Amino acid sequence: MDLLSLARTVKDRVEAPITDALAVAKVVTDPRTPLLLALSTVVVTPLYRAAFLASASGSGVLQCLAVRPCDLDSLVEYLEVPQDRERLRAWLDTGVRLGELDVREGCYRLRGTPAKLLARAGNDAVAAALEEIMRFHVPALLDAPRMLQEGRRFSLSDQDGTVIARSSLALQGMVREAIDRHLERAAPVRLLEIGCGSGAYVRHAARLNPRLTALAVDLQPEVAARAAAHMAEWGLTDRVETRQGDLRTLELQPQFDLVTLHNNIYYFPEAERVEVLERARSFLAPGGRLLLTSSCQGGGNAGLDVLNLWFAYADFGGPLPREDELVAQLERAGFTDVRAAGVVPTQPFRVFTATNGAAGVSAGRGTHSIHVQA
Repeated sequence: MDLLSLARTVKDRVEAPITDALAVAKVVTDPRTPLLLALSTVVVTPLYRAAFLASASGSGVLQCLAVRPCDLDSLVEYLEVPQDRERLRAWLDTGVRLGELDVREGCYRLRGTPAKLLARAGNDAVAAALEEIMRFHVPALLDAPRMLQEGRRFSLSDQDGTVIARSSLALQGMVREAIDRHLERAAPVRLLEIGCGSGAYVRHAARLNPRLTALAVDLQPEVAARAAAHMAEWGLTDRVETRQGDLRTLELQPQFDLVTLHNNIYYFPEAERVEVLERARSFLAPGGRLLLTSSCQGGGNAGLDVLNLWFAYADFGGPLPREDELVAQLERAGFTDVRAAGVVPTQPFRVFTATNGAAGVSAGRGTHSIHVQA
């Protein structure tokens, strides 16, 4: 090697790290770089993880891996996707990179604490709530301006009724407390539940009162069918009839001692709520009672604010009720002895009770009213 070539080689080796350092400096000093890094850490990666967890839970993959680690072929068979083996692998490997899954000796297993917790059967309502947020709430935030431009609205078909029925059970502790407070335990009770979802609250009421019989109704056929299957599984078909139907078109006699609506009054437009409540009252025997539970506006809950946004962009339903407005609507619907109470301090969840006729009497059976104020 001549002296000139040697000098050039030395110069290149010295300048290479200098050039790299200058490139790094340019990138780091770009004002967009720290913003991008901050968004990636604080917003984007957690959003990706939440989306993956919702998908993995909704598909049953988390629950499958909670039983035992599975190789790719086992998961292909479980999900019944024999033609998409490599795409499934790509999705699973993304879960690995996000830290929610791990893979050892060719088998995928749960790794992240959120994945392990959501895979537990007792946390199904929370897993469904996450799926509801990612599938329904996020699109409301993401697509709102475009929907305005296109004149498009959400419809009932944009929701998955079975997911909503499962996620609503995240509030089951508060709903059960409301039932515990207001259900007669000894005398026969004929219950009508509007919007029965999974049927879990009818089951709870039936456990509290062994003389209770019920008609459970849900608007969505697949939800009503699932509730009927649950009643058979729980051994309640001799006490509970399950039916698909709309409260506004039901043809029933005024034979019920108790009508319940749990977490669904906002599925009716605000302008129709008095009429809806009048119709619910028409199914009650003289002295029968209404028990209505709902989250209400107020309290600065971001999740409820986005739920309100979803209904603002939907072609059905309306905003969450305000406590005072719903009390006034119940009174306009002809109910007497209307009460509103809280369950947990600082939480915007409210229990509304009202009577069809004289307070403290239900269908001549001597049932009594219990009022617990927040």
